[in-house]
Amino acid sequence: MTMQTYTYLDNSATTPVAEAVLDAMLPYFTHRYGNASSLHQQGREAHKALEEARTEIAAGLGVSPAEILFTSGATEADNLAILGLAAADPSKRHIITTAIEHHAVLHSVEALAARGYETTVLDVDPSGRVDPEQVRAALRDDTLLVSVMAGNNEIGTLQPIEAIGDLCREREVPFHTDAVQAYGKLNLPMDRIDLMSVSAHKLHGPKGIGFLFVRKGVSLSPILHGGGHERGRRSGTENVAGIVGLAAAARVASTEREEVVARMRGFRKRLMGAIAEIPGSRLNGHATESLPHIANFSFEAIEGESLVMKLDEHGIAASTGSACSSPTLEPSHVLVAIGVPLSMAHGSLRISTGRQTTEAEIDRLIEVLPRVVEELRSFSPFKVSR
Repeated sequence: MTMQTYTYLDNSATTPVAEAVLDAMLPYFTHRYGNASSLHQQGREAHKALEEARTEIAAGLGVSPAEILFTSGATEADNLAILGLAAADPSKRHIITTAIEHHAVLHSVEALAARGYETTVLDVDPSGRVDPEQVRAALRDDTLLVSVMAGNNEIGTLQPIEAIGDLCREREVPFHTDAVQAYGKLNLPMDRIDLMSVSAHKLHGPKGIGFLFVRKGVSLSPILHGGGHERGRRSGTENVAGIVGLAAAARVASTEREEVVARMRGFRKRLMGAIAEIPGSRLNGHATESLPHIANFSFEAIEGESLVMKLDEHGIAASTGSACSSPTLEPSHVLVAIGVPLSMAHGSLRISTGRQTTEAEIDRLIEVLPRVVEELRSFSPFKVSR
């Protein structure tokens, strides 16, 4: 099967690198390969490229370049936000988050809980949204941090981060958001956010690079120690090619955003309508308050892994949920949190579009999926409710 005939609808897991991004990166693999900390010409050129990328990313968000801290990706950024904040202020021993966060957040919070920190893990409603009043009720004088993602990576549901940020600002509690799926697609309320995690490879940029926005005045201790790079907050030789690629990906996303987001919203609406016609199906997540590119469905009497593999045989790539946890056989913690019955949680399908997705590819999925579902159900010992 050639790549030209393959339909890739797993863009929440990763995206193809945009041609303009690759072009911007290539010189930093070949003749501009200097270490950004070196004093010679090659080093100075690398350092200049790094700082120009930092300035461009900051300008796109309306923040200061000094508030952009480059990392190896969003997992490191999430860990640094949570563990770095805890190390910087050991007097605060309480953390608030939600049950549907990415594991990079949940496991970081669990690591602190193992060290005696108190945690409040907020429930969400059946659409996956947290009530800001729950946050208000949970805030305490010793709350170190509130961490609530901007848009969920599995079901796409958007959180009321502006309202949550206001509550945190009132109590002078730092607010962190994992904006991996939202950055480049939505306007983010940066005046309400104190820390924000981003990854390039969800944005048609390269893997292995991301950043953490850290508002001026927020104290953060490093979790990586070494040469004192990134103003002493994140040691390690800078990935200059990746950083240049991240800035280029942000530029492409900003330039194309209105057109691409409108197209992805149209695809999502079509998918919701078509898949609702399949008996025993349900939409997971909010119908309208959602990221534009993610649609998650469950199907009775079907295993999600079988569904993904059968679609793959037809040349269509999709996912059962988060790519970070897809090798496990456990039901998605997100679907469990929103009350999806275990039988249907095991039969989930996440479809996520990208800037390269075409109408023909959506047509292809809508044509193939009902047949695949019917075929898999023909082998199932369970009946489908009508």
